[in-house]
Amino acid sequence: MKKKGLYISLGMLVAFVIWTVLVRFVDVQAIGPENSAVGFAALNGAFHTFTGVHMALYDLTDLLSVIPLGIIAGFGLLGLYQWIRRKKLLGVDSSILVLGGFYVVVMAFFAFFEVVEVNYRPILIEGVLEASYPSSTTMLAMCVLPTAIMQLRSRIQNRGLKACVTLVLAAFTAFMVIGRLISGVHWLSDIIGGALLSTGLVVLYGWINSYIRHRTAQKV
Repeated sequence: MKKKGLYISLGMLVAFVIWTVLVRFVDVQAIGPENSAVGFAALNGAFHTFTGVHMALYDLTDLLSVIPLGIIAGFGLLGLYQWIRRKKLLGVDSSILVLGGFYVVVMAFFAFFEVVEVNYRPILIEGVLEASYPSSTTMLAMCVLPTAIMQLRSRIQNRGLKACVTLVLAAFTAFMVIGRLISGVHWLSDIIGGALLSTGLVVLYGWINSYIRHRTAQKV
């Protein structure tokens, strides 16, 4: 079994750890609201000045976040249906079980960075200074939508429909990330951190699924 995907995943996760340490300690200055300290202050400050703040785009990407959440719920219901119909948990498709574990890991990272605050948003949200690293909306889009593409491509038989679904979800992922980037509610480093972590996790998910399929085929 080729381990290229595993190595890419581990490389991205290591890059995320290194990036996080750099954000925490390199060029830290009090450029945020209420004199909050921000790493890569020159880079982040310049990019924030360039993009400005667009609250309508922030509100839109917040609203559209219900779509990835709905996808999570949909695959959860699919797994529950298979569990009930096949009368045992291990009767659920292995890719769905792996996806459930993947969602748990993603949510664990969300919870971790709510407690471990690396830096804060460049603006106050309803008068409150919120933690902003890594961008949770970026992570939600980049973790849920690409894994949904993987799942749906293996389940949709019609080639035209498969291509259409892939294109729509890929475009939606790009819109969510770019929208969050230019909305001005995150520092550039927040988006980069979210993208590195998400890419590492998604590639690892894909590799685990490929590994399981390979082992299953060997047994057959």
